[in-house]
Amino acid sequence: MKNILFLFVTFSLFLTFCLSLRTSSLDQAWKLFKNIHEKQYNSINEEQLRRNIWEANVRMIQKHNLEADLGLHTYTMKINHFGDLTHDEFLKQMNGLKINREKKPDQKFHIPSHTKLPPSVDWRTKGYVTPVKNQGQCGACWAFSTTGTLEGQLAKKTQNLISLSEQQLVDCSSDYGNAGCNGGLMDNSYKYLEENNGIDTNASYPYEAIDGKCRFNIKTVATKVANYVDIQAQSEDDLQDAIANIGPIAVAVDASQNSFEFYSSGVYSESACSSTQLDFSLLAVGYGTTTDNQDYYILKNQWTTKWGMDGYMLFARNKNNQCGIATMASYALI
Repeated sequence: MKNILFLFVTFSLFLTFCLSLRTSSLDQAWKLFKNIHEKQYNSINEEQLRRNIWEANVRMIQKHNLEADLGLHTYTMKINHFGDLTHDEFLKQMNGLKINREKKPDQKFHIPSHTKLPPSVDWRTKGYVTPVKNQGQCGACWAFSTTGTLEGQLAKKTQNLISLSEQQLVDCSSDYGNAGCNGGLMDNSYKYLEENNGIDTNASYPYEAIDGKCRFNIKTVATKVANYVDIQAQSEDDLQDAIANIGPIAVAVDASQNSFEFYSSGVYSESACSSTQLDFSLLAVGYGTTTDNQDYYILKNQWTTKWGMDGYMLFARNKNNQCGIATMASYALI
C-alpha cells in the first residue's frame, strides 16, 4: 500500500510540474537550445517535427530528474545536442561497436598483479589523457577507444601526450574487419596497427567524421603497436587491476538506453541494459568511490564536452558487470 501511495504522489508531482510548463517558457527554451547547439532546419515542417521530439525528450528528462530527487536514481539527465533526435536516429548515428571477438590462438589476456590496488585512480591527473574529442555523426566510437589507450601508453612511456589519428583507423583498417563510420572493434584496430607500421598523429591525419581514402604516412607515425591485451571477460577485478597498473583502458558497454544518451551527472546505473549486447565503446581513465559509498569508473566519451560531466561520466563499478563494462575491455602494448 505504501508503494502504491508513493508512486501516486510521484506521478502527481510530475503531472503538476509538466502542467506548469507554459508554451512561452518552452518557446524560450527551444530558442536557447537552437542557439547553443547551432541548430538549423530546412523548413517550418522540419523544425516543428524536431521541436516535438525535443519536447518529448525534455519531459522524459524532467520526469527522470524528479524521480532522482526522490531517491529513485543515482544519476541525473539533461538535454544536450542530441535533444532533437529520436532515439533510433541517435543510435544509428552514434553507436558503432561491432561485436565479433573470436578467440585467437595467439590471444593475450591481462595477468593480474595480485597487489593491493589504490582506492582511487585518475590518469587525467598524470597527463595521460587527451582532451575530450568529437565523434560527430560517424559510428567510430571504436577508433576513439583505440587511440585513447594508445595515447595513454605513449604518454606513460615518453611523458609526452600526443593526440593520435582516429581518421587513419576509419579510413585504413577495413581489411581487418572494421567498417569505418559503420562500426568496428578495438581488437581489429590493434591488429591493423601492429601489422601496418603504427599510427599517425592527429595533427598530421585529422579527424573528419567520414569514410575516406587511406592517407597513412609512415613519416608522421607517433607510435607503433607491439601487441594488444584483452581483459578476461566479465572480470571487474581484472579490469580494475589493469586500470590501476597499466593506464587508460578501452571498454565497451550497452549504451542503447535514453538514459545514456542524456546522462548528466552522478553514478550511472541502468537496470534495463545488457551485459552482453554491447554497442558502444569508451575509455576508462580511472575509478573511485563517492562520499556515499558508490563505487564508480571514470569513463571518457567522445561526444564533446556538452555531454555528461564535461564529456565524462561516472559509471557503476562492482555492480555485476553493469551494462557489460568488463565484457570486452582491452589495451595496446607499444
